[in-house]
Amino acid sequence: MRVKLLGTAAGGGFPQWNCGCALCARCRRGELPSRFQDSVAVSGNGRDWWLLNASPDIRVQLEATSALAAGPGPRDTPVRGVLLTDAEADHTLGLAVLRGGADLTVYAVPPVHEALSTALPLRGLLDRYAPWRWQDTDPLTTQGSTDRTAAASAPFTLSGGLTATLHPVGTKAPKYVAAPATDVPWASAVRIEDPATGGALLYAPCLATWPDGFDDLLASVTCALVDGTFFSAEELGQAVRSPDAGQSLMGHLPVSGPGGTLTGLARHPDLRRLYTHFNNTNPLLDPSSDAADEVRRAGVEVPEDGRELTV
Repeated sequence: MRVKLLGTAAGGGFPQWNCGCALCARCRRGELPSRFQDSVAVSGNGRDWWLLNASPDIRVQLEATSALAAGPGPRDTPVRGVLLTDAEADHTLGLAVLRGGADLTVYAVPPVHEALSTALPLRGLLDRYAPWRWQDTDPLTTQGSTDRTAAASAPFTLSGGLTATLHPVGTKAPKYVAAPATDVPWASAVRIEDPATGGALLYAPCLATWPDGFDDLLASVTCALVDGTFFSAEELGQAVRSPDAGQSLMGHLPVSGPGGTLTGLARHPDLRRLYTHFNNTNPLLDPSSDAADEVRRAGVEVPEDGRELTV
C-alpha cells in the first residue's frame, strides 16, 4: 500500500494567515517549511487512490502529486473517493473543490453525513454537479451492546484491493453544528489494510482522549499516523499570549505530559509511528527544537508534507 502525506498541518495550515506567532513569522521568512492542511492519499495498486479527509488545500495538493494527476482522458482522475474522519470544516471543505468529479464515493459515519446535509449542506450542493455515493459506514455491533460511541464499522472494500474500517475515537462535534448529539461517534480513526501484504495503516488525526481499545487498534496495524496537533497543554495560550486559549486545546490530546500521546505510543515500540495535524504553534514544526528532539528520541517521526510511505 502506498501512502502519500498531502498535508500535515492542522486547520489554517502553516503559516496560518491570521497568526503572527514566532513560528509563523519564521516560516514566512523561509526558515521553516510551510505545510498544507492535513490530508492523506492511499492506494493498493497505484491506480486507484482514496483520500483520507479533503482539506481546503486539496486542489494544490492534488496538482503537487504526480500520481494523482488527471488523465489520461480529458476528465479521468485516479481519485475514487474520500474517507472522512469527522465533519470538521478543515477536513471537509475540500469536497467542494472536487465538485463535478464523476462517480466518487464519500464514506463516513452517519452523524458526519447528516452534518454535511444540514448544518454544512455540501451534500446537496455537490450532487447538483455530479451525483456521488454518500456511503454510511454500518456499525459492527456486538450482541447486546447499545453503546453507539464504541462500535467500529463493518469492513468495507475500496477499489484497488484495500479494506477499510472506521473506529470511533471521540464525540466532539464541529462548532457549526447547533445542539449536536453527544452520544454519537463524531470523530473516527480510519484503519486501512492491504490484504495482499498484511500491511495496515491507522489514521487518527483527532484524539481528544486516548480512548478505550485504542492500544488494541494500534497493535493491529504496522504504521500509525496520530494526532500531533499540540505539543503541550499550555502551548496555544503561550504562543498567542492568551491565558485561556489553551484550556480545551480544541479537542486534541497533547503530545507531551503524563497522559499525552507520546506516553501512549511508547507502549508500541515495534510500530512505525508518525505525528500529523500540527497546529501552527507546535514546536515540532521546528526540527531543531527540544520538542522535536524528544519525539525523535522516542522513535516517533515528524514528517513533512509530500512524504510517501510504503505500508
